[in-house]
Amino acid sequence: MKKIRIAVIGYGNIGKYVLEAILASPDFEVAGIVRRDPNNVPKELREYKIVKSISELENVDVAALCAPTRSVEAYAKECLAAGINTVDSFDIHGGIVDLRKSLSEVAIANNTVAIISAGWDPGTDSMIRSIFEFMAPKGLTYTNFGPGMSMGHSVAAKAIDGVAAALSMTIPLGTSVHRRMVYIEVKDGYKFEDVAAAIKADDYFAHDETHVVQVDNVDNLKDMGHGVYMVRKGVSGSTQNQILEYNMKINNPALTAQVLVASARATMKQRPGAYTMIEVPIIDYIYGDRDALIRKLV
Repeated sequence: MKKIRIAVIGYGNIGKYVLEAILASPDFEVAGIVRRDPNNVPKELREYKIVKSISELENVDVAALCAPTRSVEAYAKECLAAGINTVDSFDIHGGIVDLRKSLSEVAIANNTVAIISAGWDPGTDSMIRSIFEFMAPKGLTYTNFGPGMSMGHSVAAKAIDGVAAALSMTIPLGTSVHRRMVYIEVKDGYKFEDVAAAIKADDYFAHDETHVVQVDNVDNLKDMGHGVYMVRKGVSGSTQNQILEYNMKINNPALTAQVLVASARATMKQRPGAYTMIEVPIIDYIYGDRDALIRKLV
């Protein structure tokens, strides 16, 4: 069996778990790791090729983009134009349609595939919401996150000028309403009040109740556990009061990484273009013989 050669772009929280998921997948092999500083090689990466640019790697089939959301588009376009499929965990819900259109143009022109927003929300939760939607077409679905650490929001808070370290916790208030608790260390020379105001004004936080708290050490507060509770109350045909529920408690970066690797597998089975997870057949994400999977899962 020819293995899928995958490159990991970025080696932070998600990148580390992506590498673990790749090593646990029999149909993948590591093509290399792309890092801002290729000379900084942790012990666990010494057997892999570490480079500064994807262009330095050979025979790459797909790249897992483990970089911050706001840099995804640039990395994806570079890879797609070079003939490399991409997967990412872009998590700004309001920007997904525009990103899909932007990357699709590049992918089609270069005979490549992108699966975007391949995490758990957006991502696998989107798939569950879609299933709920056709099971009970009329009704309301509430998605309640947490309590837990939001990686995207934490990265966004840390990017604010004056923030030395940040942790954003998502607290569910019910009916898809959430509170953001943001714990930060402030750099010397900056006023906490100014930094807190900048965080609250950022698009990641501007739409939710957000509280910013200054702490001495963010690391002492970190717990990567997270979760979701989703419920739909709807109507099937003319029958009302259909209650559908989905609940999970997870390690945030580990699940995101596993979904990225499964999506990387699925890119190899799609026509050129950019896709969200709900547009891809579920079976394409799973390793194994198609007939055997149907016998097992149907």
